Amino acid sequence: MVRVDGSPLDVCTGPAMRAVRDLVTKVAATNAAVLLTGESGVGKEVVARAIHHASPRAGRPLLKVNCAALPGELLESELFGHARGAFTGAYRDKPGKFEQAQQGTILLDEIGEVPLRLQAKLLHVLQDGEFARVGGERVLQTDVRVMAATNHDLEADIRGGRFREDLYYRLNVIAIHVPPLRERRDEIPALVAHFLKTANAQYGRSLDVPPALLRRLVAHTWPGNIRQLENIVKRMVVLGSAAWIEDELVAHPAASAPPAPVPGPAAAILGLKLIARRAARDAERLAITNMLERTHWNRTKAARLLQISYKALLYKIVECGLTEKPVAPAPPTPKNDVVA
Repeated sequence: MVRVDGSPLDVCTGPAMRAVRDLVTKVAATNAAVLLTGESGVGKEVVARAIHHASPRAGRPLLKVNCAALPGELLESELFGHARGAFTGAYRDKPGKFEQAQQGTILLDEIGEVPLRLQAKLLHVLQDGEFARVGGERVLQTDVRVMAATNHDLEADIRGGRFREDLYYRLNVIAIHVPPLRERRDEIPALVAHFLKTANAQYGRSLDVPPALLRRLVAHTWPGNIRQLENIVKRMVVLGSAAWIEDELVAHPAASAPPAPVPGPAAAILGLKLIARRAARDAERLAITNMLERTHWNRTKAARLLQISYKALLYKIVECGLTEKPVAPAPPTPKNDVVA
């Protein structure tokens, strides 16, 4: 079974991840495209790195491109490079990631955010292994393994006209779904120990997690998944105390848990801090829902208007348990209508 020293994947040995680890072992030696799916923070990039490091391309670069972090024009230049004079400020030729990762691997993170126009160029690269720089005429050959990651439902995006079906099938040669942490509770103690060991070594500490706190961590449903768990353990080591963690877990409850009603007399029992947190969470959920509907679920635009980062918005969507409502089909146009 594949191992990556120092990787959280090495301690994820429970039943839910066994199938993932087996797939990593089977596909690593091939050049097949891999589509990694799962919620934000589950460890899709960790799985991608495990595949690369166990492959014949391990001695060559693994380059990650966050497709949501750049607008379409800059993303195209990032992937394929540009020729001198291609646009204002292009004072010299610049190679893109497909050149820099020659004989290596590219991970296209947040693939669902790639604009449709650029999806066509990606499809051409996957089909023919060739491309041209932005503003360039020379056709370049590439030998790169492509992996893609997303927390989108790409099949729903295809139905909504936001993602090309032909590109989906080119990327989805091997599909690996990474389950959320709430479905892998048996792995939480090992993950806590792994992150604790790493953070203690990094910050020169020797902190332990009390058994009662570990039971609380196992019971939590982790809307931010492994990334959230790692951040909490690291913060605990940096601060040298676990006293604040209970408040942190109360402030970030399960994404699927509905807000608890607060009857009048019982409000005093809950305490003002908890009441304030719940009120703030409900207000935040409402604001995000309204903005997503206003932007037709364009997450990039919604994040900009809400003045938060794109990744923060994705985390909040998961935390609030929000899902995109299906678009109702337009009613059929009656035949033989006469337009006045």
